[in-house]
Order: sequence, then structure tokens, then C-alpha cells
Amino acid sequence: MTEKTIESHKLPAAVEAFVLRWGDLGGQWGVNRSVAQIQALLLLSDRPLTAEEIAEKLGMARSNVSNSIKELLNWKLVTRVPVLGDRRDHYVAETDMWQMASKVAQGRKEREIDPMVAAIRAAMEGIDDPRISPLVRQRLHGMHDFINTVEGWYNQMIHVPPQQIMRLIRLGSKVVSLLKFVGRKDASAKEDA
Repeated sequence: MTEKTIESHKLPAAVEAFVLRWGDLGGQWGVNRSVAQIQALLLLSDRPLTAEEIAEKLGMARSNVSNSIKELLNWKLVTRVPVLGDRRDHYVAETDMWQMASKVAQGRKEREIDPMVAAIRAAMEGIDDPRISPLVRQRLHGMHDFINTVEGWYNQMIHVPPQQIMRLIRLGSKVVSLLKFVGRKDASAKEDA
């Protein structure tokens, strides 16, 4: 979809610009442009929209909208909501940025990281095979340790309340300075021992 296909008289200029830019970003994230544009429209909508309304506002084919909504529903970034007196399906987007980021992270983990973890763990089951060189064994152990550490961190972080994580993120470089300070103290303690 090009910028000219959105019927600008139906969307405020700022909303149109956001929808178009979010659609472009979707391509960079590996998401279909239509999917990203629909999510953007729903993010900025002040009421639930039907698929027909979405198609009209974005100048998209109804079938494209339906397929895109299915993908957004699978990612849990959009929900179907009932509207009193209307039998059609209406949709709203997840508007909490933290929840949106968490759902995307969970979806990517399930689709991209979990299969890699399974492959490394399966390889580790046969690590005692004498035909595996020490170098390959070392690399597999390194990957296994890394994956276990990252997966353990992820499993801990999903239980931390978003407000606490945001406080940690806002600390930014202060955390890095603290880690450097702790690292120097640990090094000094080892030298003294």
C-alpha cells in the first residue's frame, strides 16, 4: 500500500502519518505492512472498529483486513470485543506499550528462540559421542550455557512487575557503573586472597 491509497479525508493527518510510518516499520520487524497499519489504526482509534471500517479507512481489500486481523489476534495484539446492538465483530488493539512489547517478545520467543533451544538441547544429548571433537563439544557447551542463562533470565523477568522493570531501565548507565564498581571490588577481593 502506498501513501496515496489511504483516503486522507477519513483520517486526521497525524493518524494517517502514524499508520503509514508504523506500516513501514512493520516491514523492518518482519511483519506484513497491512498487519502493522491495521494495528496502528486500532492503537489510535478511540472506539472499537469493524473489519469493514478498517478496510474503508485504510483503503484495503476486506480479505486483506480479515487475514491481517487473524495474524494480530494470534499475536494477541488485537482483541475481538462485543458492541451492544451490533452482531459484527469489533476489534481493539492492546494499547499498553509494556503489554504489547511483552506479547511480541513472548510470540518471538515461541517462534524463534524455543526451536533453537530445543535444537541445542537435542545436540547436548549426544555430546558424549567420541566422534565429536573437543572444539565442537566446547562450542556446544558454550551455546547451552548461554541459552540456559538467557532463558532463566527471561523466565525471571516475566514475573517482575512492569513498574520495577521501567525503574531499572530508567537507571540506564547508573546500572552499568554499579556493575563496573562491583566488578572492580570482586577483582580486588581475588587479588587480596
